[in-house]
Amino acid sequence: MSEPFHVLAITVQPPELWGSAYGPFVVQHCPTLAEAAEQLRVQPHDAVLIELKDPSPLLAWPALSHAVLDAAVVLLTPEPDVALAVRLLQMGVQDVVPPGDAPALARVLRLAIERKGLEKAARKAYATDLSTGLPNHMQLLEHVTHLVALRAREPAPMALIVLRVEGLTAMAEILGTESTNVLKRKVAVRLRAGLRASDVVASLGADTFAVLLAWIEDPEDGVRVAAKLAQALAQPFSVAGRDCSVRVTAGLAAFPSQAQDAESLLRRALGQAASMATQGSAGVAHAADRGPRAAANDE
Repeated sequence: MSEPFHVLAITVQPPELWGSAYGPFVVQHCPTLAEAAEQLRVQPHDAVLIELKDPSPLLAWPALSHAVLDAAVVLLTPEPDVALAVRLLQMGVQDVVPPGDAPALARVLRLAIERKGLEKAARKAYATDLSTGLPNHMQLLEHVTHLVALRAREPAPMALIVLRVEGLTAMAEILGTESTNVLKRKVAVRLRAGLRASDVVASLGADTFAVLLAWIEDPEDGVRVAAKLAQALAQPFSVAGRDCSVRVTAGLAAFPSQAQDAESLLRRALGQAASMATQGSAGVAHAADRGPRAAANDE
């Protein structure tokens, strides 16, 4: 049997779906949109199923932008207004359908999940940095642009952090290109380890990374996370039997207080990173020179 699909059902008690040929499904219930927003922050889902007689409140639901990032969102509503249905699809909802029986609902959910998977695979295929496996500059801007559009109806703060990693060029001369790519991948792993599943890490080129905090409670959270990530990268890495240290500068742009579009957010964060003082030190040491504490592997 294949792995079950995890469905968050909001304001609806769907019929039993476990035995469907389109499944199996594991369904978690939430009685309100507010409770569902909290649940989406702590646990990923393959699909989000919402039933509303009047779907207009969904346009103002702050968690919709978060839900559509990775989950297939399906709305059940009796007779949706065409303009409203199209607007929801533009905001990332996979399907808007009338309530139905278990076989029909299982089919709708499974096909929505498959479409979402194809959508994510297509985005990744043309928008991945080959040296790190991270989203590249183009994909980051597309992602931020999508969120900014959603924020027009769902106001919520978010932050874009840029981290410039100095010392990679010098290490390439000493260790070679492949070992330097290994170091870049370890930088990516360390960044990812310090973030939530909903946050995005991207590569902006040879020595620059970006972190999108798509959902923050307070603008000061971005400052705190930027400092934490810079401090984490300032700790040594272990590559090819050597300790590798880098210097890091961090820049931050907050939405909506400092910029209101993807390009402006990125320019501001890049500019701030270029003007800030560095943290850490750059260099390469043999294993015998490490002293009592070895560098982290970050595997």
